[in-house]
Amino acid sequence: MVKPVAVTDEAPVTRFLAAALAALLALPALGQPAEGERLAEDQSFTFWLPDAVGVLDPAQTSDPEGMDLLRQLFEGLMTEDATGAMIPGMTERHEVSEDGLTHNFQLRAARWSNGDPVTADDFVAAWRRVVDPKTGSAHARYLALMQIENAAPIIAGEIPAEQLGVTALDARRLQVTLTRPVAHFAAMLSHPATFPIPPDSSGDDGGIQPGKLVGNGAFTLQAHDPGASITLTKNPAYWDAANVVMETLRGVTEIDGQAALTRFRAGELDRVPIPVGEYPQLHEDFPDQATALPIPCTYAYVFNLSDKGPEALKNPALRRALSLGLERDLMVSNVLQGGQRPAQGWTHWAIAGLDAPEGGPAALDQDARTALARELLAGAGYGPDNPLRLVLQYNGDELHRLLAQAARQYWKPLGVEVSLNNLDWMTHADRMHRQDFEIARYGWCADYNEPSAFLDWFRSDGENSGGWSNDEYDHLLDQARLADDPAPLYRQAEEILAAEAPAAFVYHYATTEMINPAIRGLPRGNAMGRWYGKDLYRLAP
Repeated sequence: MVKPVAVTDEAPVTRFLAAALAALLALPALGQPAEGERLAEDQSFTFWLPDAVGVLDPAQTSDPEGMDLLRQLFEGLMTEDATGAMIPGMTERHEVSEDGLTHNFQLRAARWSNGDPVTADDFVAAWRRVVDPKTGSAHARYLALMQIENAAPIIAGEIPAEQLGVTALDARRLQVTLTRPVAHFAAMLSHPATFPIPPDSSGDDGGIQPGKLVGNGAFTLQAHDPGASITLTKNPAYWDAANVVMETLRGVTEIDGQAALTRFRAGELDRVPIPVGEYPQLHEDFPDQATALPIPCTYAYVFNLSDKGPEALKNPALRRALSLGLERDLMVSNVLQGGQRPAQGWTHWAIAGLDAPEGGPAALDQDARTALARELLAGAGYGPDNPLRLVLQYNGDELHRLLAQAARQYWKPLGVEVSLNNLDWMTHADRMHRQDFEIARYGWCADYNEPSAFLDWFRSDGENSGGWSNDEYDHLLDQARLADDPAPLYRQAEEILAAEAPAAFVYHYATTEMINPAIRGLPRGNAMGRWYGKDLYRLAP
């Protein structure tokens, strides 16, 4: 038996009647001006690109800028609002079986940019193509993370792609079968790996050739000057074209960051990155233009708790002391200077559905944290008269070096003497994989906008290169897969991480940009940083 569920995936997952869902689907697009706002005659948005655009293929494109372009040209079962919450894309109804293993999607009546209907078979062909080893897709792992039946053995080349758990029941009904329930399944359906491809297409369907690339998104490819610019125009065949205000999207390649900033000031670009170190002053001078936007990544110092790690680090109180001793506020304000936020937990603050624990170290000022760190270290038998000696490993980026030096500086007065080991990235990653380190810097980024994208890393069978294991933690995450409201379970998992300190969480990533205030609809709190031209509009001067 299947039951209707909300196609939005905010926590908790809400079940409601088909009539309520129909009302939601009848709402206009998000990119509508507020009362009193006056639209510009020129509805265009010009944005920065760091390099030439490669092939635009949902199965192959993996660079952030290319994936941004794909979201304009194609649309999957779900899309996102400005906060990152799931809203309907190509689906108009979503039903889930009682055991959580079968998902049925009723597709809306939609057409490709060439006028052909978008069908369930187009999704089946696209998803099979992603997991087929012949494709060599960078996103094959993503469909395995979605727990789609047979994805893993297909990727391993053990069985054919035709056995993937995705079926077209008819032209507008798609069925997906999972190997185990995934409460956040809907949150994973806006990724380009899940986009459909048109019939008789290899996926790139003309690569980046104007007039040949066929998509089902709100925009089509109009022009492409390799290494210079790419232009997209409103797709009249898009199912919700009547509610799309923006007419033209134009990406301009500018390798030099200072040159891009100069072009922004001249009015040639509407959105550009801020060069390193310039955000504080620009934010002071242009507070309505300089902004810090979240990136779904967290920076941490991972402790090696495996048999190869130092015996001292087996003590959770000592690990908490090391975490408490880091002066994160100063690391963010003095070293990073890019809008990042200090991290007292693993999950990025902007991730949808996060109910972060209250109290604990986050409620203390740094003096109190440092005092508690001294106390915990003394309890473990260490202090300035009997120092703890450890090695902190990092890879050769200048920023990593500065942060490592800061950490060493903060730990030294506590009686912790740290040697720094600077390695190239490949050696650093290999040693982490082999658990040949004591403390190692690490950054983890979420694949989708839900706390489990972070918390699963520390599962006993997760990435977890430090070797930490906790049965209660694993059980909480197992329960969360089936829970209608997993937020309290995720909160308990974060509390265990705070108590056990398998790593010292340092900061949550951000990016800083200059954005033309006339451009409205760009997300400011979406952890994934995804934007959609269909939600944008330009105000008159």
